[in-house]
Amino acid sequence: MSKIKIFSLGGLNETGKNMYVVDVDNNIFIFDAGLKYANDKMLGVDYILPDYSYIKNNVKNVKGIFLTHGHDSNMGAVADILFDLPDLPIYATKFTMEILKDDLKENNIVANNLKEIRPHSKISFGELVIFPISVTHSIPDAVCFVLYTKDGAIVYTGDFVFDSTMMGSYKTDIGKLAYVGKQGVLCLLCESIYAEKEGHTSPKNRVTNFIKEVFIKNENRVICTIMTAHIYRIQEIFHEVEKTKRKVVIMGKNLQSLINRSIDEGYIKFDKSRIGDLSNVNDKDVVVLISDGKEKPFMNLERIIRGFDKYIKLRDTDTIFITEPPYEGIEKRTALIMDEIAKKDVNAVSLDAKKHLLHHSSREDLMLMINLMDPKYYFPVKGEYRHQVKNAEIAERLGMPKENIILKQNGDVVEFVDGVLQETYEHIPIDEILIDGKSQGDIGELVLKDREMLGESGIVIVSCTLDKLTKKILAGPEILTRGFVYVKESGELIKETEDICREVIENNIFVGETKVDYTQIKNDVREKLGKYFYKETECKPMIITVIQEV
Repeated sequence: MSKIKIFSLGGLNETGKNMYVVDVDNNIFIFDAGLKYANDKMLGVDYILPDYSYIKNNVKNVKGIFLTHGHDSNMGAVADILFDLPDLPIYATKFTMEILKDDLKENNIVANNLKEIRPHSKISFGELVIFPISVTHSIPDAVCFVLYTKDGAIVYTGDFVFDSTMMGSYKTDIGKLAYVGKQGVLCLLCESIYAEKEGHTSPKNRVTNFIKEVFIKNENRVICTIMTAHIYRIQEIFHEVEKTKRKVVIMGKNLQSLINRSIDEGYIKFDKSRIGDLSNVNDKDVVVLISDGKEKPFMNLERIIRGFDKYIKLRDTDTIFITEPPYEGIEKRTALIMDEIAKKDVNAVSLDAKKHLLHHSSREDLMLMINLMDPKYYFPVKGEYRHQVKNAEIAERLGMPKENIILKQNGDVVEFVDGVLQETYEHIPIDEILIDGKSQGDIGELVLKDREMLGESGIVIVSCTLDKLTKKILAGPEILTRGFVYVKESGELIKETEDICREVIENNIFVGETKVDYTQIKNDVREKLGKYFYKETECKPMIITVIQEV
């Protein structure tokens, strides 16, 4: 009897953080391991990972992590996972593997089991077989994965579009997809991000004509922002640059390395002599490329706008070109960035999200994939829950029984026994890991709460020095505030604060005692000052008490 479990550690009811688990008779296959960007409320958090405790707890049964392509939303968590589990097998195509190796090198992380794969070459695990198939996305060597079981195939599409103009390492092998469908697909896991959008994504994913128009209308310096590793968009920009006399300057070591390697290996076609250096960054008609890594979107552009960039200072003749349409979750940030650019009296150009699309599958693309695969069960993944619902409606429209369409959230387990969907309420515990800077670990909700408190009400530090023998107060209490009140205009408040602290300290020092309960003092100071500050200011600053003996 065969038992198959499918669930998500991230990626359902959200954008990014994709991580899908398929367990076939205790053989665990993980498809993608991505991150998502933090929102503005997550103070100081750079990016968010799915909690991979399940992997650590079941690592002996994990056959590997299989990466569909090299975008952060699908592979951005791998480096952090390998920091904990350096022997975990990672399977990826050539270009995806090169991006991963750069990420590991940058973070000084050792990986002992990286396995480069080729599309359409089987990977066997006893009776189970993984078969990668080329699909079209905005990055070369993107694949979907087919997991063959004795009850039928489990297919995870990753990100894809059907676009006949994209050739070479971008081309979809429709014949292989159709062949898998004829062999029998038990369950199809298909992306949902653009499930609300009518028609095919193509040709709205191609913007060559728009780029050409930008270069024609703006003769001076153009600063282009691109999403990390969106190689196809870079190729479109280079294609139009070659028709002009402009030079290109690539900002950032990682972006330079990625583009140079892509040119050397034939993923990008461009004359390297047209690539300038920092001496060209202020040329009248130069095209400057900037990108972001795992930081928040537009981080580098924001630094330029605020005048903090070391090399680029905005001029009123510049044009800032945001080369990707806003996607789910960053619309507000895009609008704020455009507003900041307008304040600098600098021309800004961006893509209209209605006219231009990213390389994700719209309704007709999804219909074609469902028809090719003809799955017994359909599992919409990747996207907000409303997107999953729209994706489910597409399958139902094509005649799939409603009971065979699966709508779940992260951690909810889908179980098949002998190829039949079972009713189960099993749930895998899921959580998020918040990453700040290069720290390899979760900063946690308590840290965020402290940051929120500091941001809203500031901090008050109480400092006092006692005699080591007599325990009498030698100096203080001294009050230091940051972000709470303006000290010069709050003399009475500070004086009363000192008196309250002195009273608390003296009340906790008993004659003849050689030890003082400093924990009790700190708790009493925090409680009494907290009530006093709220009564006087309606603010609740963080209160820290420091007591030393000399």
